[in-house]
Amino acid sequence: MSIGEALAEGLRVTVIGMTIVFAVLILLMLVLMAFKLVFYKKEPETGSAQKKTPPDTASTAVKPELDEKELIAVLTAAVAASMNTSTYNLNIKSYKRIGNTSPSWSRAGLNDVINSRF
Repeated sequence: MSIGEALAEGLRVTVIGMTIVFAVLILLMLVLMAFKLVFYKKEPETGSAQKKTPPDTASTAVKPELDEKELIAVLTAAVAASMNTSTYNLNIKSYKRIGNTSPSWSRAGLNDVINSRF
């Protein structure tokens, strides 16, 4: 077998191997997309009247500006503690509350870790 024949055979084996690998990857991608369609169903949006609203609590009776100042103080203290710096070095100008989109098993695990430290 000459060097040219050996290189041609090696190229054929490489192409066949890569074809098999990419075919399996495409098959896995299709299976995962099917799982997404089957297991993650979107909630129908029927209008703004049925959107979830937080229940009224006693804390909503507090003046909004006092409640916001307290929240900014807590956020500043938390950021300062995580950065090992003083609160005088920080100035939080705005904040934005984001929704919790993590799966329930992730939140449960996080709660277990937090509760195990106390």
